[in-house]
Amino acid sequence: MDELNRLSVDEFKSTDKSPLILVLDNVRSLNNVGSAFRTGDAFRIQKIYLCGITGTPPHREIQKTALGATESVDWEHVPNTADLVKSLKANGIKTIALEQTSNSISLNKFQPSPEETYALVFGNEVFGVAEEVISEVDHIVEIPQLGTKHSFNISVSIGIVLWDFGGKMDIFEN
Repeated sequence: MDELNRLSVDEFKSTDKSPLILVLDNVRSLNNVGSAFRTGDAFRIQKIYLCGITGTPPHREIQKTALGATESVDWEHVPNTADLVKSLKANGIKTIALEQTSNSISLNKFQPSPEETYALVFGNEVFGVAEEVISEVDHIVEIPQLGTKHSFNISVSIGIVLWDFGGKMDIFEN
């Protein structure tokens, strides 16, 4: 850890965070939840909101993929994702659903502002982000794909999007 210059959990808790928040909307797989924590830790996100049926720590299936990141990344369970999105927007946070819709913006064309905080909403593995949530968000962003499948696993999507936003917002320069 010393050679990699990694933060301790206490240092992580007290250091400045990137202007990114994850919102998991009814995510079924506890492994995906754990992966969200681990990836969120890597990008030093502010918080993860676990909504609806999304599992919460402590759980061994979450821990298996989180590898302790449930201790570093702040999280909260919220029963209703649409209500959370309304609240986040009321507090000046830009909300973005990652979903394929007729009016979505391609991730490579979306330019986040370094001055804003973004809540990124990822949906259920089968049904995606709920329609009531999509109608509340500020933007809908889609990850472009070239193959035969119509979606990525949520854990892969989270990694792609956090990396993209991190680069565009210069969070790696801090």
